[in-house]
Amino acid sequence: MSESARGYRRAMTAVDTTTETIEFSGLPIDWDRRVLRPRGWTAAQSRWVAELAEDTPPGPILELCCGAGHIGLLAASLTGRELVQVDRDPVATDYARRNAATAGVATDVRTASVVGALRPDEVFPLVVVDPPWVPSTEVGDFPEDPVGAIDGGADGTDQIALNLGVALRHLHPAGHVVLQVGTDEQVAVVRSVVEGLGSTQEARHEVLDVRDCRPGGLLVHIGRVRDTREGGQRAPR
Repeated sequence: MSESARGYRRAMTAVDTTTETIEFSGLPIDWDRRVLRPRGWTAAQSRWVAELAEDTPPGPILELCCGAGHIGLLAASLTGRELVQVDRDPVATDYARRNAATAGVATDVRTASVVGALRPDEVFPLVVVDPPWVPSTEVGDFPEDPVGAIDGGADGTDQIALNLGVALRHLHPAGHVVLQVGTDEQVAVVRSVVEGLGSTQEARHEVLDVRDCRPGGLLVHIGRVRDTREGGQRAPR
């Protein structure tokens, strides 16, 4: 973590812990300033997951870096699927549980590092990944956001790569990942990570589509490699 990030973290110790409620596409979401404020644009991630769910095997949705839980909860509400949510921040997971109860969504919320949060045999047909993706030197540009929720390392891809690796290890062969990133350069890193993991896994995946939701961010859809012999077309590079 950069020196500016450490200074910012110290400043955050005096942050207001008053609970606020925001409407997120019809869902009331509680949060406070120790967690990342729910962004309205991220509902596009939930809706994309709901689109993909129509032709995806049954099973729960997995959300990594869930924060207050809003993105996964909206996806679960739209699909009727159960949910598993993971975040290392106990404040965030407390809110995720509270918000799930309010929404009437069945969820298993786990306070843990993403590396140790899942059993080896757990497989998910749909995975939502919302990692920190702001470069460490730029976290000071977002004074209202907690550092731990946005600091993605030197180029913003440390947590992207870590969480994507976990997502793909636990993805159903016919499943889908919808991942949030911040820049075109980070999309390129995602492509490289997916290609690298493809050589070590029985089920190979690739980036199938990218949706530009800036000034919020970009959403990346990862799924099974399309067989061009069956008429599929590979995603453009």
